[in-house]
Amino acid sequence: MSRFVRPSKYRHVFGQPAKKEHGFENVKVSNSAWDTNLISASGKYISINWNASGGGAFAILPAPSPFGPASTIPYKLPDIIPLARSHTAPVLDTDWSPHNDETVASAGEDGKVMIWKVDAGAFEDWGQEGWEPRDFDPVLRIDASPRKIGQVLWHPTAQHVLASTKSVLSGHGDAIQSIAFNTTGQLLVTTSRDRKIRIFDARAGGEAVRITEGHGGIKGARALWMGDRDRIATTGFSKMSDRQLSIWEASSLTNIKTTTIDQSSGVMMPFWSDNNILFLAGKGDGNIRYYEYEADNLYALAEHKSSEPNAG
Repeated sequence: MSRFVRPSKYRHVFGQPAKKEHGFENVKVSNSAWDTNLISASGKYISINWNASGGGAFAILPAPSPFGPASTIPYKLPDIIPLARSHTAPVLDTDWSPHNDETVASAGEDGKVMIWKVDAGAFEDWGQEGWEPRDFDPVLRIDASPRKIGQVLWHPTAQHVLASTKSVLSGHGDAIQSIAFNTTGQLLVTTSRDRKIRIFDARAGGEAVRITEGHGGIKGARALWMGDRDRIATTGFSKMSDRQLSIWEASSLTNIKTTTIDQSSGVMMPFWSDNNILFLAGKGDGNIRYYEYEADNLYALAEHKSSEPNAG
């Protein structure tokens, strides 16, 4: 056995909670049972699936940053704040346009997709005396599906193209669990409750160009592209309910490596960083794991631990 430790400039990476002034309190996160990313962000704003009465809603807030000026929004949010409310059932997902920091799309249980444009003036005089909250209105409503829509996703290079989990890409034997574009937007990968992984030509639509058997369990599976490489990472469950992390060759959908993480029950959400770091956050977990990718291997670096469980 080698006595040398694999060199890595990320070996001592660690996470810590932001300071009080760089966050928000009194956040009323949605209690929907749908496995989703409850929060999304652009360079200027964040959106949070909100627990609101009278239909579905999400909050839009300026993104707090330790590198920018202090937020004018109070750290402890008022009990009533402006919300994006036009959905008639819970909002399940939001996604900010990569081409415009003020544009966000939402999808919900009502089968609708909506587009919203944020005016910076909406946050003037927040919480001041005489201030009255005014809800956001969508600039576009789309009746996308008769069934709930669990994910919405902007195209990475075409400014006005949007994808949602409506079953217009044929061949899925059950509900679509996740969708992801590659960096050019030419290809789209999906996971489904039928346990298969599919790749589609986003320009052609129709049948999948490649299909393979994915994780053996039917619980939530997620997929993402590992930057501009010919590689896809997925998370899912084995037939014995072990949580798994896999790497696939995109051009053939050949499984390169599958690693068993643990036997917890929460769905794992993967996030890719362009410095070759893969982050794993599991629903209900009290930690976030990070791995460094090199030569088709994922090397565990460390993990951020918290006394509060992750939501999603």
